[in-house]
Amino acid sequence: MTRPAPLLAILLALSAALLLLGITVGSTGIGWPADEIGRQIVWDIRLPRSLGAWAAGALLGLAGAIAQGLFRNPLADPYLLGGAAGAGLGVALSLTVFGSAIGISIGMHKLGLSGAAFVGCLAGVLLTLMLARGAEHTLRLLLAGVVVGVVLTAGTNLLMLMKADIMREMQAFLLGSTGLLGWPGVTLMGAALVASLAIAMAGSRALDALTLGESTAQSLGVRLGLMRIVLIAAFALATGTAVAQAGMIAFVGLVAPHLVRNLCPTTHGRLLGLSACTGGVLLLAADILARWLFAPQELPVGIVTSILGGAYLLVLMNRRQRRGAA
Repeated sequence: MTRPAPLLAILLALSAALLLLGITVGSTGIGWPADEIGRQIVWDIRLPRSLGAWAAGALLGLAGAIAQGLFRNPLADPYLLGGAAGAGLGVALSLTVFGSAIGISIGMHKLGLSGAAFVGCLAGVLLTLMLARGAEHTLRLLLAGVVVGVVLTAGTNLLMLMKADIMREMQAFLLGSTGLLGWPGVTLMGAALVASLAIAMAGSRALDALTLGESTAQSLGVRLGLMRIVLIAAFALATGTAVAQAGMIAFVGLVAPHLVRNLCPTTHGRLLGLSACTGGVLLLAADILARWLFAPQELPVGIVTSILGGAYLLVLMNRRQRRGAA
């Protein structure tokens, strides 16, 4: 166990160290370029990619903390309300209608897919809210999210089956990738992180009250309907922006709040910020590992996070079973 302030300092120090390591990892291994072209590569490719990986991880960590607090479920993740399925369908529709020529350049093509993913993510969350008839009932909201996720995923799979030539780009999106992150994406994710964190902080006391149960929270004067809408807005903004820029990266949003709770049990006002920092550290570390393991080949970062996240949950499960047996 540790206190929030020392944990935050450790996370920020790890973030700085990983950022320095990230700008030295290239296709030929680890090293600092000495020529002008190498320094340009660092500034235009490695640095925005490393910052973008941290920002995407921070957004997912924040969204995971919001989801787990909102549903009072430690297994809730950022993809629970149908947003991820909506983002996948948005990308699949965009590729089906426009093909690979959304824009003249790779940058415009990436912008088109990012926009489609973001709009699809928000549409998925809004559809969940419509089916749940608002945000008054947690169980209804959860079930509606599951239904929307299943239906929209089926739509994505149908489009991929009908138009097989979009399979490769869809696979890159579904596995998650930080390879095309640039300064515009870093700026966008940074702004979304500040905005979503500020909105979530406004509802942090409601999350604390919800840990005591809905009836207790209402008796304390918490306007649950309004607070759920506020928190879902922060959740959708964080999830939509991260998924639009980096694709479907698994386990970061689920594991980051778990780590914070294990290391530093605290109120949601601090948990939200610490989960964001933890998510940033996790995804940046996974991105460096994905670049370094098989250099000059590169693994999709979503595969690395899935392996590490699954291993963490297995260790956690076995540890709790041993405590229960004892």
